[in-house]
Amino acid sequence: MCGRITLTYRDRRELAEALGVDESELPADYRPRYNIAPRQDHFVLRERHEERELLVANWGLVPRWAKDDANAYKTINARAETLHTSRLFRDAFFRRRCLVPVDGFYEWAGPKGRRQPIWFHRPDGRLFFLAGLYEFWKPEGSDEWRATFTIVTTAANALIARIHDRMPVVLPDDLADVWLHTPPAQALELRQLLRPAPETLLVPRPVSPRVNDVTNDDPSLLEEVPLPAPLFA
Repeated sequence: MCGRITLTYRDRRELAEALGVDESELPADYRPRYNIAPRQDHFVLRERHEERELLVANWGLVPRWAKDDANAYKTINARAETLHTSRLFRDAFFRRRCLVPVDGFYEWAGPKGRRQPIWFHRPDGRLFFLAGLYEFWKPEGSDEWRATFTIVTTAANALIARIHDRMPVVLPDDLADVWLHTPPAQALELRQLLRPAPETLLVPRPVSPRVNDVTNDDPSLLEEVPLPAPLFA
């Protein structure tokens, strides 16, 4: 499960460089985000004429044939093991793969009612790419095609498995474009990329329970909080 993500770059030029796109492609209203939740807009990178193109999309994939988006909360994640066979995700896996840029994601530890958010991020704070799929769908009675996306998940590595059995697929930096540009006829070969990230790639930080409320979205969410007992000793 991956249900919250962050992208906190403040400098537009620095972000565009990390994304591999021209700064002009960034949305005019771009701002750092500390608590991006399902059914909110984010942006993804898709393949367009053998280049990366930025696309604003809503988190929760809606297949082209859907009559409405009532089930979008159920499709914020797609299991790596069944992408190539799932009716929901199969066509997007072969033809509409994308990169989901983040600089961290949250998972939760502890008992129900006292869930503690843990922010997983690179030690150096750099951006990384999650494997994603995107789709366009058009509501009945509308002429507007809307972009949606999902994040691919796989079995958790040893670090994250201490609190959850799944994690998002973090693509190696040098293979991100392979995920984007591989033609449909060779897409099945991409399943070898859908594996847990190395345990040393990301570090955990227990952060404010204010993350639990999706209306909170500010830098203080990422401040480390003390825990009664260490989770990752």
